[in-house]
Amino acid sequence: MTTQVAEPTFAEAIDAFAHHLRYERAVSARTVAAYLADLRNLVDHASRLGCSTPSMLSINVLRSWLAKLDSLGKARTTIARRTAAARVFTAYCVKRGWILQDPGLRLATPRVVRPLPQVLTQEQARALLDRAAVIPGSEGSETHGSDEPTTTDSRLARARALRNVAILELLYATGIRVGELVGLDLDDVDRVRRLVRVLGKGNKERTVPVGVPALVAVDRWVAEGRPLLAGSGSGTALFLGLRGRRIDPREVRRVVHHAVRGVEGAADIGPHGLRHSAATHLLEGGADLRSVQEILGHARLATTQLYTHVSIDRLRATYDRAHPRA
Repeated sequence: MTTQVAEPTFAEAIDAFAHHLRYERAVSARTVAAYLADLRNLVDHASRLGCSTPSMLSINVLRSWLAKLDSLGKARTTIARRTAAARVFTAYCVKRGWILQDPGLRLATPRVVRPLPQVLTQEQARALLDRAAVIPGSEGSETHGSDEPTTTDSRLARARALRNVAILELLYATGIRVGELVGLDLDDVDRVRRLVRVLGKGNKERTVPVGVPALVAVDRWVAEGRPLLAGSGSGTALFLGLRGRRIDPREVRRVVHHAVRGVEGAADIGPHGLRHSAATHLLEGGADLRSVQEILGHARLATTQLYTHVSIDRLRATYDRAHPRA
């Protein structure tokens, strides 16, 4: 039987829980931030009900909190995520001896119907990359007439364009997450074997195949663009921001959204949309689920199976549009 020990305040318990997530479970900073935001919301609700320490959390308090979220019109996905956060936290408190019986075990997770992700068609993906490949200052690229920038601005624009096309090519070629792309170093790209070494969720490393067009774009960026942005703070980062440091995920998202807006008929997707598109196109091209699972770094095959539904949905739409007796 678990022995109860000296109990911390809610604030102390959450701080200890955050340390546990970061350094013992190696959870990503973004996930830790989401957990902490959810738990602070729970603590605020529990405090209104007179609860001041973890041991005072009961199934009734947890259910009251979730009911309040539902009454405020929160989406089922939000409620499901907060339910999961509460479960992980109460389990941690039990392990530390701050709670004797885990109230989180009795929480039911609301069923969430996951919407199919928006993806590019193969033609749209090709148009996206063809359009991005027009580099300022290259032979055959568009000229700027009287508005042509200064030499310095022109070189920076060229470096940024080379970087952006390498980012787009690599995201689509590998299906890696934006955080994984940002974390890449120069020596993570194996040009001989055409592989990229990726550090994924939970600090799990995997190798992902990469195509020739993406390798060409990356090599061109490294040879011609990166030196124009590199500085003392660049280190070994593969992709750099305009200040010469490792590129920020927000900048990568801006790059993708801006590029996709130029493709006629394309959904407004970000880096994760390119990941969805890559997985869908792999399956449409005949790849098996297990291989796609390995490429994407999914822990569960069920996560990868979502893309079979995307492919079937698109197949049905094509059939309905094309068959004379559909």
